[in-house]
Amino acid sequence: MTKADMIKEAAQIQQITQKEATRYLDFFLSQITEELKVGNDVTLHGFGKFSTKTTAARTGRNPITGDPVDIPAKRKVVFKPQKMLKEAVQE
Repeated sequence: MTKADMIKEAAQIQQITQKEATRYLDFFLSQITEELKVGNDVTLHGFGKFSTKTTAARTGRNPITGDPVDIPAKRKVVFKPQKMLKEAVQE
């Protein structure tokens, strides 16, 4: 399912325009993004938890030349599904 598909579905189910559904979805996603930017976790009960994790700096290898390459530390987004979501997917 793409974002456009989700917007069409939401507009149809909620009986609103696609433009309104787009605004709601964009707002929802921007709120999650902003919270993660400042380091806060976002928990959606019954769905899962979005959080950030910092990876340590390390040395990798260039696959072509074999030369060592410094890989800097960075933050990445992590999603941990809750039990209800895991069980729903297994059905």
